[in-house]
Amino acid sequence: MDKVSFQGERGAYSEDAAITFFGTDIETIPCATFAEVVAHTENNKTKYSVLPVENSLEGSVGESYDLLLSTNLTIVGEIYYRVRHCLIGFGKLGDIDTVYSHPQALGQCRNFIQKHQLKTVPAYDTAGSVKIIKEIGKKNISCIASKRASEIYGVAVIAEGIEDNANNYTRFLVLSKSEVGGDKDKTSIIFSIKHESGALYNILKEFNDYKISLTKIESRPNKSTPWEYNFYVDFDGRYDDPKIMDLLEKITRKTVFLKILGSYKRAKLS
Repeated sequence: MDKVSFQGERGAYSEDAAITFFGTDIETIPCATFAEVVAHTENNKTKYSVLPVENSLEGSVGESYDLLLSTNLTIVGEIYYRVRHCLIGFGKLGDIDTVYSHPQALGQCRNFIQKHQLKTVPAYDTAGSVKIIKEIGKKNISCIASKRASEIYGVAVIAEGIEDNANNYTRFLVLSKSEVGGDKDKTSIIFSIKHESGALYNILKEFNDYKISLTKIESRPNKSTPWEYNFYVDFDGRYDDPKIMDLLEKITRKTVFLKILGSYKRAKLS
């Protein structure tokens, strides 16, 4: 049975995403931080890591993107997981004045929180916030987490589907030390360029000339050089395709560095 590391407590959305991707025939290993999730796989404690990288409402998860730069793991898959938030607690909605949860979840339920004038308290994890309020045990304290988390920790659901938008999806990447077989139609890379006029244009022009469609481009600060950036790019195709290999070879000559994160099967919204 393969082991899969994820950030958070049992019942976290990352664990749900792992089970959705692999099925139930896995052993999920909870970790306190994203860095620990990746380290578990790097050190062979788990075969796979699952990391959230972006949410359709709240945007990118910067810490995960930064880990992609430093890790030697390869992206072997992705999943878009539909996030359905629940208000969980011991009292009725009218009793609640405070809500705990991960900052991303609080942001995704902003309208509900403002409507009911709830005080927010950031927590390290959605499922972990259920543990926190269970220990506090007060009727005016609640949290935002998944329905499965409420069942795991035995705290009732007060309201379901409290997210601002029904189209609330989180994209997770699956990482491993070695590639897996099967169809691959999407590739992710990171590159950095010289801080000079037209540098990024010259890279993007190569994609256009090769008629390769970009599905995402994102910049993140280069931690070693102020006001310079690393660019994270997803595009159609697999990196060992001769056409893509030729493209990457040309791009490499125009970058300060380029890292191939992996090729994998494109996920579909469920």
